Amino acid sequence: MCMERSRFARIIPWIVGGIALAIAAAFIFGFFVMVLWNWLMPVIFGLGIITYWQAWGLVLLSHLLFKVSGHHSDHDHHGEYWKTKFQHKFRERCKEQEKGIHVGNPSAEANG
Repeated sequence: MCMERSRFARIIPWIVGGIALAIAAAFIFGFFVMVLWNWLMPVIFGLGIITYWQAWGLVLLSHLLFKVSGHHSDHDHHGEYWKTKFQHKFRERCKEQEKGIHVGNPSAEANG
């Protein structure tokens, strides 16, 4: 019980620090979006300048439109495919090694 409490006490600062860092990064990214927008968009497209909070809203909107649009399920599917493929190949290699069959490296077979 004491060991779990100690481990938990070490993890909490990392979690809080990670959340604080993510929030700070989001606000800094909003600032860079505002600066880039106000530098490029009025000159290139004739659009008006935006405030910090409008830039931060654009960051949030782009996250909603491009990050949460169902791509996660595709990545999970591909991850499962490769994980299954690796596990299958690993089992085959283990079975071959148990039987004493050398796989892959011809120089090791010649030397062994």
